[in-house]
Amino acid sequence: MQLSDVNVSAERVKELTAKYMIETYERFPFVAVKAKGMHLYDEEGGAYLDFYGGVAVNGVGSCNEKVVAAIQSQAAEIIHTFNYPHTVPQAVLAELICETVGMDKIFFQSSGTEANEAMIKMARKYGTEKFGPNKYHIVTAVKGFHGRTYGALSATGQPGSALHNGFLPLLPGFSYAEYNNLEAFKAACTEDTIGIMIEPCQGEGGVYPATKEFMAGLREFCDEKGIFLLLDEIQTGWGRTGAIMDYMNYGIKPDAVSMAKGMGGGMPIGALCATKELASAFTAGAHGSTYAGNPVCCAASYAACKEIIDRELSENANEVGDYFAKICESLPHVKDVRHAGLLVGVEFDFPGAADIKHSCVDRKLLVTAIGTSVIRMAPPLVATKEDCDKAKDILGAACLDAAAKQ
Repeated sequence: MQLSDVNVSAERVKELTAKYMIETYERFPFVAVKAKGMHLYDEEGGAYLDFYGGVAVNGVGSCNEKVVAAIQSQAAEIIHTFNYPHTVPQAVLAELICETVGMDKIFFQSSGTEANEAMIKMARKYGTEKFGPNKYHIVTAVKGFHGRTYGALSATGQPGSALHNGFLPLLPGFSYAEYNNLEAFKAACTEDTIGIMIEPCQGEGGVYPATKEFMAGLREFCDEKGIFLLLDEIQTGWGRTGAIMDYMNYGIKPDAVSMAKGMGGGMPIGALCATKELASAFTAGAHGSTYAGNPVCCAASYAACKEIIDRELSENANEVGDYFAKICESLPHVKDVRHAGLLVGVEFDFPGAADIKHSCVDRKLLVTAIGTSVIRMAPPLVATKEDCDKAKDILGAACLDAAAKQ
């Protein structure tokens, strides 16, 4: 029997989820049964305008035809083999990514947090082997977010938050400095610092883009002190912020960059790209992963990345993102609108983000809430200005509903 032969009602799906799943998510009140382009469809055929994009994953739109074709074709040949034999999808994807983002080497992973773990491990291994056992300190940003595995969680500068609570002690060797404050980062570095690791736009922190002065200053400082500049572009990479990688918007180049989300077209894949010098720290046996570089995921990623490049979706993200941010300024109760391409954060002047999110879902718009007052949106890069108009109208109505409850 195939899964497609199983007929389960929506209510039964919810019952099974409640009975068997370890739940750490606040579920939407519907069962997603289909997705296409800008929309997610429920069990009754209702269409939800998707402005959370699988949390910035569905950059080329849900079930993109070229991505689906690549998955189907590759799945009929090799689904999994591990990394001992060479495979075509992995090799051609490695070339495409390295040549596109201007980096020397790549190591595939299965998720964003794993890509960040690899970046942390690579920098620390290089530091301790080249300079001594204490050269492993890394400075990250307050309100940053790098993932939920222990190294990435330890790098996440949110002490005392729900992310950290219950999981102490964290991995030693990290310090946190105020984002967009160059002097604070300089002060946090010591003679044992091997890297500065930041997001060029803080997503989970509330959508705060880095300033050009901050990014240029970090690059100059890292060069001066012999420190690696490590960029987490899990959320900002592959067209999201109006360039293939966000660091290209700043005219700088990191020593290593992590990526995931939008590079996979919906499939679970991540990667760490690095300079040849830094990558030399990973010798045989230094790191590995059973599923990383999976042929089906690499085939899907190749198709998705080619779509982003060939259709110039980063340019669309830039134009449509500017438009969406501008019209969101007229929403009721808006305190601030921050964005980088189609990564948009709308901050309201009352603590009703969760209520706004729920009201949007009721009106068939999908968004996420950050903290108590910020709605974050990362729609597919194929979004149009008409999609943005619809989203803005629903946000406005949802905001008035939420404000009335205060």
